[in-house]
Amino acid sequence: MRKFIPIIVIVAIVVIIGGTIASYYNRFVTLKESVTTLWAQVENQLKRRNDLIPNLIESTKGYMGHEKEVFKHVADARSKLAGAGTLQGKVKAAGALDGAFGRLLAIFERYPDLKANESFARLMDELSGTENRISVERKRYNDGVRSYNVLIKRFPGKVFAGWFNFEEAPYFEAPEEEQKVPEVKF
Repeated sequence: MRKFIPIIVIVAIVVIIGGTIASYYNRFVTLKESVTTLWAQVENQLKRRNDLIPNLIESTKGYMGHEKEVFKHVADARSKLAGAGTLQGKVKAAGALDGAFGRLLAIFERYPDLKANESFARLMDELSGTENRISVERKRYNDGVRSYNVLIKRFPGKVFAGWFNFEEAPYFEAPEEEQKVPEVKF
């Protein structure tokens, strides 16, 4: 009987260690998939905004013909977002679009007749709702990233994450230059 005790202890230790490793691996996979799903929701709302912006621009070009530079910045930012291949690239491109779109909205404030236009008002309501949805989805995404990244950074998760090549996910942060409040001059 005494011969089996060391074997039972060794087997128990191996089972505990193996179970711990498997548990961490499964948690990494679950949280990584959660982050991917949450990012897809952000992308859905960004696409909705990207689909609405051209309609808004077309409905306002007559009022704001001399604001071509702003339209160009918005179009360039939309193109970069559509062409971004990596998650980090998409996060950066979405931040650039936020800044360009913010400047566009600031310029709209200069045109009181435009704000009274019915189609413009409807589009602005749609965009306002979309911006709120984007904000909510970004927060959910960042919360999911935080949970995932904390698991990767804490011990023993840090060790297991290294073994299985799990890397930190990027937070959604607007670039510094895009966080500045647009300047409106009358």
